[in-house]
Amino acid sequence: MTTATYTIPNISCGHCVHTIQRELTELEGVSRVQASESTKQVTVEFSHPATEEQIETLLAEINYPPAK
Repeated sequence: MTTATYTIPNISCGHCVHTIQRELTELEGVSRVQASESTKQVTVEFSHPATEEQIETLLAEINYPPAK
């Protein structure tokens, strides 16, 4: 199991948090997603076949790209 934390500047409300959690949870291999409106961070627990690259790509596709 791998854990990755991303800073997402675009998180501005509870709807953002819900959307991120819903979309990432649907990615095969993702077991847990915790997003916070106050810290603008998303923590993802995942294992194979999910990869950090896939998670970052999906976040960008749903208009919540991680800060670099």
